[in-house]
Amino acid sequence: MDGMISQMKPLTVALLSFVLVACGGAASDVAEAAPPASPASAARPVAKPAQTAEERAAARAEKAAQRAAERKKMDEDLAARGVKRVGWEDLMPEGENERLAQMYQAQMAMLFSSPVAEGGAGDVGIQIGTFNTVKELNGKKIVIPGYTVPFEFGPDAQIKEFLLVPQFGQCLHNPPPPPNQTIFVIADKAIKMKDLAQAVWIEGTIYTQTQESELADAAYTIKLDRITEYTY
Repeated sequence: MDGMISQMKPLTVALLSFVLVACGGAASDVAEAAPPASPASAARPVAKPAQTAEERAAARAEKAAQRAAERKKMDEDLAARGVKRVGWEDLMPEGENERLAQMYQAQMAMLFSSPVAEGGAGDVGIQIGTFNTVKELNGKKIVIPGYTVPFEFGPDAQIKEFLLVPQFGQCLHNPPPPPNQTIFVIADKAIKMKDLAQAVWIEGTIYTQTQESELADAAYTIKLDRITEYTY
């Protein structure tokens, strides 16, 4: 019996050695195997190199050329319908800018001589300017960009009359522009104002007809045909 046990010991030792080597090799293989790349790291976007000054200039030039082409096509379409695109400076008669500058200077001099207390009764936006108009525009079909100033506010307000001004905030947060830089717009069908900060194209027939309102007086009136979003 002792002899048999003695003969089994070398075999047992050999088997144990084999098992340890096999397990150790498997553990080593698992430890040394590189973990698979995660989907997030594999899909990580590569940062784009910064544009050079020449590339930025080329992009601006391309965008300007695109805008010019769009304006040219717009003018051709307008001409086919007998409509002329005008700017706010076209509403000012000759010499009006000089007269307006003198009126602003007089207003500033009056404010300096008699300061107005902030928040006081006199601290209100005053409309400065004249009702002088360009008579040749009367009865013409035009399109002009600007910002809408409705007389009614609210998400469901249906507007048929509103003011058009050159800059956002005029008549609201800022003083109104001169009367001949203010247009009173009349629509046959009520429209819904979505965003006052969005400039629009106003197309219609313009008249040198004075309109008065609580927000500002206007030297021009437009009978609205269509209103579209102005793209910069």
